[in-house]
Amino acid sequence: MLGNVVPLWETMLAAMKVGAVVIPATTLLTRNDLEDRFERGRVRHLIDNAADAAKFDGLDPTVKRIALGEAPSGWTSYASLLHASPSFTPDAPTNATDPMLLYFTSGTTSRPKLVEHSHQSYPVGHLITMYWLGLQLGDMHLNISSPGWAKHAYSCFFAPWNAGATVFIANQPRFNARDILRAIAANKVTTLCAPPTVWRMLVQEDMQSCTTALREVCSAGEPLNPEIIEHVQKIWNLTLREAYAQTETTVQIACFPGQKVKPGCMGQEAPGYRIRLLDADEKEIEEGEVCIALNPAPVGLMRGYQNDDGSFAPLGRTAYRTGDVATCDAEGYFTYVGRADDVFKASDYRISPFELESALIEHPAVAEAAVVPTPDPLRLAVPKAYVRLTANSVPDRTTALSIFQHLGQVLAPFKRVRRIEFSDLPKTISGKIRRVELRQEEEKRAKEGRPSSNEFREEDFPELSTR
Repeated sequence: MLGNVVPLWETMLAAMKVGAVVIPATTLLTRNDLEDRFERGRVRHLIDNAADAAKFDGLDPTVKRIALGEAPSGWTSYASLLHASPSFTPDAPTNATDPMLLYFTSGTTSRPKLVEHSHQSYPVGHLITMYWLGLQLGDMHLNISSPGWAKHAYSCFFAPWNAGATVFIANQPRFNARDILRAIAANKVTTLCAPPTVWRMLVQEDMQSCTTALREVCSAGEPLNPEIIEHVQKIWNLTLREAYAQTETTVQIACFPGQKVKPGCMGQEAPGYRIRLLDADEKEIEEGEVCIALNPAPVGLMRGYQNDDGSFAPLGRTAYRTGDVATCDAEGYFTYVGRADDVFKASDYRISPFELESALIEHPAVAEAAVVPTPDPLRLAVPKAYVRLTANSVPDRTTALSIFQHLGQVLAPFKRVRRIEFSDLPKTISGKIRRVELRQEEEKRAKEGRPSSNEFREEDFPELSTR
């Protein structure tokens, strides 16, 4: 459970050599999270900062504890381990299919699942990630991602080192887009990967005055809004390329270097993956769940979800189902629709939250948005937007009216957001929006007959035309 410090990389390499299974963990974990990892992950050793040692008081005393910094009583100092003999002789071979990583997913809709990867699936599977990022020997690569999550392993460990590139880290107590731009320029970063949340912050800064050595820019984690791609192209003359992936896999779908980029599309299927859009009966359809064909399974696919007893749940008969819905055009470009659990119906029309959120982000006052269904007596459900505003915007009636007017111009009537609430957005500790919390809150309010005091409704604005 380390931040971006050198011992993180040392520990990963050492564990791979020894054949120990690593459970990457973010420093933001709560007490309940730690108890869950200790129990279901069957933890035997812990490496953490001495300052966080108290978080583990009362947890399994048989776990050997190693601390960076001044080791508390009962802990071993990490520094003392560096005095051991530099020679190493393995006691047995490590097979390619032996377990190497055990990830706890971020749990956007339920309890975290346990994802096991082998000495083959991530080190070899991330050759695809290296290809997507456009990494070359000698590159200076910056990936903005917190340790403990799969994306950190993707782009701060396996992909750059597969290419012989340098991993550049810019640690900040709190993310500051302006300082990151300065660091990118000053340290001659050549390749950059960041999640959409970061890109939304970067485009609010004066990117034009930032002279960089960047050759490749990429985004992953959640779908990227097309206007961000257009802005980066205009200011830096660089094509911001996306990828779709999961903790359970390596890059499945992406816009690879040299390929045409279609704003709003995730890209095409990655080498080694056979992507199918399936319905519940495993029939191929135009808009369906993103599935990976098995028999054979791609190298980068997990062994499976680990059950609490250490056994594995089967991946599927013929395909592994991702839980995400997409469409695919005639050229093989996939467009993200949403999580299977997030897509909803309003007035019998199928609504993709991502499409509406993309329209909302186009408004200059909107920094982030999440769209969920809210119960409605006439339409059964209508789209409601929870909106986080940009720094200088005011959460008042005037701003709400401006957003409603913008949506009226860019969305068909059946898709338009009917209610807006200005609010911070609940997120997992990996930074993904937890729409499930917002949906549950709307359902709870409806049952209790308790409307939100912070909500603006379209029908309360006479200035808007009747729709």
